[in-house]
Amino acid sequence: MLFRLSILTIAVGLLWNGTCHGFGDWRQFRGNWSSAVELNAKLPTEWVDGDEPKNIPWKVALPGRGLGSPIVVSERVFVTCSSGFHQDRLHVLCFDAAKGKKLWERQFWATGRTMTHPKTCGAASSPCSDGQRIFALFSSNDIVCLDLDGNLQWFRGISHDFPNCSNSLGMASSPIVIGDTLIAQTENDADSFASGLDVYTGETRWKRTRPKRANWTSPSPLTDGSGEVLALLQASAGIEAVRPQTGEVVWTYKSGAATIPSLVVNSGVAYVPSNGLTALRPEEGKSEPKQLWNASKLGPATPSPLVLGSKVYVVGGAGVLACASLAEGQTNWQLRLEGPFTASPVAAGDRLYFVNEVGVCQVVQLGGEKGEVVGKSELKLGKTEPADIIQATPAISDHALFIRSDAFLWKIAEMK
Repeated sequence: MLFRLSILTIAVGLLWNGTCHGFGDWRQFRGNWSSAVELNAKLPTEWVDGDEPKNIPWKVALPGRGLGSPIVVSERVFVTCSSGFHQDRLHVLCFDAAKGKKLWERQFWATGRTMTHPKTCGAASSPCSDGQRIFALFSSNDIVCLDLDGNLQWFRGISHDFPNCSNSLGMASSPIVIGDTLIAQTENDADSFASGLDVYTGETRWKRTRPKRANWTSPSPLTDGSGEVLALLQASAGIEAVRPQTGEVVWTYKSGAATIPSLVVNSGVAYVPSNGLTALRPEEGKSEPKQLWNASKLGPATPSPLVLGSKVYVVGGAGVLACASLAEGQTNWQLRLEGPFTASPVAAGDRLYFVNEVGVCQVVQLGGEKGEVVGKSELKLGKTEPADIIQATPAISDHALFIRSDAFLWKIAEMK
């Protein structure tokens, strides 16, 4: 089902080359290039002083639950929620990044299945943006497209066309935009597929059948040696690298991959949660990538791996952070953190930020022989219904960290 408003759209050449991103934008899950890194950001290491908060410019209440990350576009913070007994009321909200004032809120009824595991909810996917529009995919397989002022551009109810596209635990893959194509993985045990949608109309440009198994990983962009940007689709069977405009498969990796933590790309190499962690480099003209190395003991738990400098960082099931070399995958050091973690880590400069489910954020300073925890702060989650936990990966913009729980959205930044 596709609902589209009749609007005149002027194409402005939205190329995925990084040059059109506004200053400070963080446009999708783990940032513009799915790297979770903002090298120029300067963030505080603590935001509590005893029981008193500090370095928290604002905190706002949210109308419903959500695991989706906040995103930041043009000095505005966008976040999604779901509410109601059946989690069938879908929310998209916009806040002023400087002051936390709510600029607008739009609500929609879910058209697809809203049943999920109690730990998750209808707003498990992170929204994304091309700089002019906001795209919000919900667990009900409803996709909403709004402009930055909250005006509805189109609404797509995927379950109307594909009623078996669902799973009993809930959907959670976050879409991305490459050029003028929105790429979404709606993969499950029944009618499983990935698709490329026209950002202007919501119409399907291509649809690919995918492995029939529940999958919560998100697509990631990779620029190959020719400069072409491909979308990497990760699932239990492995990786498919497809052209965003057509869905044509360029290469495949068939040795399997994780279905929760997503791969990360750096300098044309994909670091895939596969048989531990596997480094893959595409080779021009070949249908399979070259495996650079495999480290069986580097398998991530729920958080996705992160690459910074010449190292890759992985959080295992016991909350142990492992730092390994990008060159050969050899572990350099390990550091036990206070978990449990659902959110993926983010990096600002030479520091890593880890937010666990109960609101404790640990800041790990890099640069020495071993990472060191240099700050630990606890966000007061309150006593809300349902239980208020943090499962969303933070966003970084304009020297600020944006964190959301089920009930609140915080801005963390140095206060002078």
